Amino acid sequence: MEQTEEIRPVERQPYDVVVVGAGAAGLMAAGTAARNGKRVLLLEKMEKSGRKVRITGKGRCNVTNARPAEEFAAHLRAHAEFFAPAFAEFNNRSTIRFFERQGVRLSVERGERVFPASGKAWDIANGLLDYCVENGVKILYETRVVEILTLAGRVFGVRYVNKRGFTRKEECAQVIVATGGVSYPATGSTGDGYAFAADLGHTVEPLRPSLTPLVTSHPQMRFLHGLLLRNVRATLSVDGEPVREEFGEVGFSERGIEGAVALRLSRTAVDALIDGRRVKLTLDLKPALTEEILRERIARERSEMDEKEFFAELVRKLVPKPLVMPLCREIDIHSKDYLSRLTEAQVDRLIRTLKGFAFPITDYAPFEYAVVTAGGVCCDEVNPRTLESLKVPGLYFAGEVLDLDADTGGYNLQIAFSTGHLAGMLKK
Repeated sequence: MEQTEEIRPVERQPYDVVVVGAGAAGLMAAGTAARNGKRVLLLEKMEKSGRKVRITGKGRCNVTNARPAEEFAAHLRAHAEFFAPAFAEFNNRSTIRFFERQGVRLSVERGERVFPASGKAWDIANGLLDYCVENGVKILYETRVVEILTLAGRVFGVRYVNKRGFTRKEECAQVIVATGGVSYPATGSTGDGYAFAADLGHTVEPLRPSLTPLVTSHPQMRFLHGLLLRNVRATLSVDGEPVREEFGEVGFSERGIEGAVALRLSRTAVDALIDGRRVKLTLDLKPALTEEILRERIARERSEMDEKEFFAELVRKLVPKPLVMPLCREIDIHSKDYLSRLTEAQVDRLIRTLKGFAFPITDYAPFEYAVVTAGGVCCDEVNPRTLESLKVPGLYFAGEVLDLDADTGGYNLQIAFSTGHLAGMLKK
């Protein structure tokens, strides 16, 4: 009689860790954990990984900033001490080496900002994805985590809804929450991680937009849309007192006042507006010139012109063309007034405005236009040396879900990479 071998079902090995969210921090955490020998499941509710990474920096992706490590902390807006261990473990130099090993060539631009040499953010997202695939991470897309499961006060798995709409459970000893914030919600950043944290007893610091355009009630704003000013000095005042100053580019759009300078100032402005304080942004359009030198230049330009020329033609010699009409309106001089009628008092007003074009800030653009989210999981409730929860053993946080944010210039993605790497180490 012929014997047949009994066929037994293959038992699937359970995962050691589940990572929730396949953004910059989640991909780094998943790949790092897998590289260290962990069996890793990465769950992403969108149809692809790195959605926000792929659009950041207007599609170019400012990966990190190459400034010396001792200067880096100054660009964090909160909890620099908390971030220090993660940065020490995986700093900006580590990030540069990481992507170069992944085959992504990088270039350093003005302000020590680091970009992919190709100018394509997709190269960064794909480099992170390759890191996970090469180390054996299992990735499920269109899979939404609905609950982090605990037993006797510690993590033991997650409950999720798969792409077919069925609810499933995955048991594991460790969960890394890397769900991002609530900025750019179309990329999948809808605040899920905050809900998980709150459900498990964590404090979530108030959320507000950071690196977001500032809204002004200035009557000339409608004439400024599309204008980009370079090399200007901006001063932010709160209740009449200057609190922060920046130098660089300022842009104007239907969303408000933006550009690198305005975005860096927005974190302070948003907090002040929430507190009901008066906020003003003042632009020095000629920061390299003192009022005395500017007065001399105006006199020189005027001496070379016909007194029957219009005032607007003098202003055009001082500022970009799109700014001529708004500036004339601001100082209340008709653009077609003859230079012969220009008084010393009007020259004084012109100089004061060139050195201090003031915009009352009345609001800020919503999360849809914000680069990052300020606020998040309270850092006092997370171990800075492991990023494990101090309330729920086995629960880790990484990236924007934490109450960490920084200036524009590559600093926020570095937060994601540093915290993602540290969380993925799964230190005890």
